[in-house]
Amino acid sequence: MKECEIFSSLKVPCTSKIVVRLDGRNFSQLSRKLKFEKPYDLEFAEILSKAAHQLFQEFSPRLMYSFSDEISLLLGEIPFAGRVEKIDSVMASFLSGAFTSNLMKNPKYHGIFDKITPISFDSRVIPLSKEGVVAYFQERQQEAWRNCLNGYSYWTLRREYSKTEAMEILHKKKSSQLHDLLFDKGINLTQMPAWQRRGVGIYKKKIQIEGFNPLTQEKTTSERKKVFVDWNLPLFDEKFFHEKIWF
Repeated sequence: MKECEIFSSLKVPCTSKIVVRLDGRNFSQLSRKLKFEKPYDLEFAEILSKAAHQLFQEFSPRLMYSFSDEISLLLGEIPFAGRVEKIDSVMASFLSGAFTSNLMKNPKYHGIFDKITPISFDSRVIPLSKEGVVAYFQERQQEAWRNCLNGYSYWTLRREYSKTEAMEILHKKKSSQLHDLLFDKGINLTQMPAWQRRGVGIYKKKIQIEGFNPLTQEKTTSERKKVFVDWNLPLFDEKFFHEKIWF
């Protein structure tokens, strides 16, 4: 029956940059059952960040970017000889296991696993040009900002209104109107944490290491790359990728 495995040999284009995006499955339901704070839950973000860090260490991408229940990886070395099925299945299962493991380590969620369905992520492979990579991450960061604006608007209204009433108030409102609505409630989104507005990045950062040469009896410095979790990302642009990612 090997001949029926018609997709097993499908590989990523060898001339493209490769992004893998993973999304949590039914995480809105999960957030209700685990009673995550709205619109943002710091413990959830930290659990996802720890799982993402483990995924980074396993596959060593050039950049990992997350917001909400979504993670995007810009691959460096392409694993599994570029086989799409293998990349998708292993990364999704690895992240599902890592997220579940980190969730179980939190005392707050002990004893809840008989109340929820198994946690899973889906995965997709996205081939891009080098220029397309920058545009892709800018687009995802813009989506993170829209989530922030809409999330704060909705959950602020829910303090006073029902779900239906809140949705009716927000219907077809422009971004400027949402800003005004929040400002009237004493909320200035520019003062909210950067990770809520722009997401979280993981990449390798150049650092200086001080040492000592016993032969010359002199202090030395060397440069190393260390995995860095950036909770205060700037807006993505060509400069960011040139200085932090493509070096």
